[in-house]
Formats: sequence, C-alpha cells, structure tokens
Amino acid sequence: AAREMLGTDTGRAAGMATAVIATNILALAFTVVFARILGAEDYGSLAALLSAFIILMVAGTALQIVVARQISTALAENDPAVGSEVRSWVRQLCVATVGVAVMAVLLREQLAAVVNVDEEWAAATVPIGSMFWAITCVERGALQGFQRYGVVGGSLVGEAMLRLLVAVLLVGAGMGVTGAFLGTSIALAMVAAGLAVVLRSVAPPRVEGDVDPDATLGAMIARARIPMVAMTLLFALQEIHVIVVKHTSTSEAAGSWAVTAVAAKGIIWVAVGLGMYLLPEVARRTLEGEDTRHILLRVLGVLAAVAVPMLIVYTVAAEPLLSLVFGSDLTDASGALGLLGLAMAALACAYLAVQYLLALGRARFAWLLGVAVVIEVVAVLAAGTDLTAVAGVLAAVQVVCAAGLLALALRSQPVPARATQPPPVPVP
Repeated sequence: AAREMLGTDTGRAAGMATAVIATNILALAFTVVFARILGAEDYGSLAALLSAFIILMVAGTALQIVVARQISTALAENDPAVGSEVRSWVRQLCVATVGVAVMAVLLREQLAAVVNVDEEWAAATVPIGSMFWAITCVERGALQGFQRYGVVGGSLVGEAMLRLLVAVLLVGAGMGVTGAFLGTSIALAMVAAGLAVVLRSVAPPRVEGDVDPDATLGAMIARARIPMVAMTLLFALQEIHVIVVKHTSTSEAAGSWAVTAVAAKGIIWVAVGLGMYLLPEVARRTLEGEDTRHILLRVLGVLAAVAVPMLIVYTVAAEPLLSLVFGSDLTDASGALGLLGLAMAALACAYLAVQYLLALGRARFAWLLGVAVVIEVVAVLAAGTDLTAVAGVLAAVQVVCAAGLLALALRSQPVPARATQPPPVPVP
C-alpha cells in the first residue's frame, strides 16, 4: 500500500516535499548555529547577504522552470533527442560565471553598500553564488523533466548539508560573516558537479551540426523572461522586508527579525518541493489533454497539512520557541511570528499558484505580483520600527495576493497542445 501511495500524484509530491522539509531543517540548523556564533548584529549582516542572494537566485529558478517544462514536453512527445542540449547550456553558464566573478570583484565596494554590510568580499560573492545556482537549476530542471525526483530531492538535502559543513569550517578558520556566506556558493558548486555526472547517464549527447535554434541557451533565456519576472516578484515578496528592516531598525532588531523570518519561511520550502513536482507534471499532462487542476488542489492539501500545525505553534509558543532555538537575545520579534507565519503560508500558496500558471504558459498574472511588491515595500516602511505591525501588514498583503493568484489558477482552463514544439509563453 505504501508503494502504491508513493506512485500517486499526492505520494510523489509528498516525496519531494519531504526532501525539501529535510532541507529546511538543515537550513534551520544553519540559522541556529550562526545566530549563536555570530550574535544578533553579525547575523543581521549575514541575513541581509542571504536575502540579496535569494533575490538574485531568480534567474536560475526561472531557467529551472523552463527547462523542466521543455524536457517534460519533449518526453511526452517521445523525442529521441530529449535533453541533448543540457550539457551545452551548462558549459555556457560556466563561462558566463567567470565573467560575472570578475565584475563582482571589481564592484565589491558598491555591492556591499547596496546590501548595507561591511563585508565587501562576501557581497562580491552574492552574484557569483547566483551563477552557481543557475547552473544547478538547469541540471535540476532537466532531471525534473526526466522524472528523476529522487535525485533532485537528494541534491537539495546534500546542498544544505554541504552548506552547513563548509560554512562551519570557514567560520572556524576565522572568516566570520564572510566565511558563513561563502559556504553557500561552495556547496552549490559541489552539487552542480555531482548533478553533471548524473545527467551524463540520462541526457543523450548532442549530435554535432544538428542544433535546434529553439533549443539554444539564448532561446531558453528568452523563454524564461516571464518565469523570471514572476519569480523575481515572488522572491521580492519573500525577502525584501528583511532588507528594509535592516535599513530602518537597529542591528539587534534586524537580527531578531531575520531569525524570526527564517522560522516563518519554513513553509515556503515545503511549497518549493511541491512545486518541483507540480510544474513538470502539469506541463506534461496538459499536453496530453488532461484538466490538471486536481493536481494543484492536491498539493495545496499537502501544504495545508504542514502549515496549520506550524501556525498554531508559532501563535501560542513564539517566544519560548525562538529563545530555545536561537537564544534569548534574538526574541525581540517573537510577537510577530504568528502573523509572519501566516504571511509566509499565504506566500507559499501564491508560489504554487504561480508554478501552476507558468506550467500552463500563462503570463498575465504577473501584474498582481508587481502591485503586491510595491504595496509591501510602502506598507513595511509605513509600519516603522514596530515589528509586530510590520508582520501584520505583510500578512494582509500576502493573503490578498494569494487569494487573487489562486482564483486565477483555478479559473484557468488548460488548453491541450499537441504541436511538436513546447507551448510558448505568451507575452502579457
């Protein structure tokens, strides 16, 4: 019975979500370790660097969406050359990473000023790490398309473990905030190398001279423009409040807000895992003519099963929980945890709705995300230094945004596409 369950939509989605929950537990361990080692002030700087990195991760995440959708579609059409371009894409991204690294080192002072940190070399690593992330995302997207969900889930857990281990070693060597942040980039580079080996056994080599103009990296990036806009706005909704609070509050308050946000964002990573299953399955089954809204409803059910208990704990035991996990000096924002958890749960629903709409090739929903980002920034600034008030306005914005996106997703009628090319992403 358990094996049969794992073969269902709910079972496979839950499997991906489980891998991401494990990843999130390791991410929480990362926060606990470095919040205690670095203290409130230095952890506030690390959190700002991580938030900037997460926003820059968008390009890679968008590529993962497009690659997963394209591979899934080609697989459904029994294309014998499915995935043959992936190796070329990875090589081109590696070359681009070198150029980005040179520019980041030259502009490290300006990057540090934007993030409002003193660690210039850590700030320079933000765009470099985002390139390693892009490489990893292309590889994961291809493996999603090939339905190798176990490998993708394992890579997520492995990345989190390596990130924690490498960062601990670098901080132990006296590198402080810079060492803690460098762990992320080094871990991503190691995971990308491992996934490249797996892909060699899955994706066939490209036949020289047989280059599909619609399958080049440039064409993939062009098709990723809508996912890129959508994911940029989603990650801005998730992270920009951390950077705003870093500018408007004291260092100690910013550190407390950052660890509270980490606790609240646990549900987002569950949604990320569910989305890794949702998008390729919806893309493939839509091509076969299936109405896929039941898949969205099932993954939302899995999300709710995790979110509700978390919100109860966040509401009734916020201060003891934060004190136990992060230390008594990082509980200034404990009164905001329940509301912040609600905001992140709503954002998790919005994330799944966006993944579903992108799988269908929809684009006109992006305006709703853009409006929400503008309102969030204005509302957080208006709330001032009262962290509970900041959490309240975040919750209001995220709930309204999620309701709108889910309404659009559930009203969207999948259109079967039996053309030989993947369904295009329309321009809004």
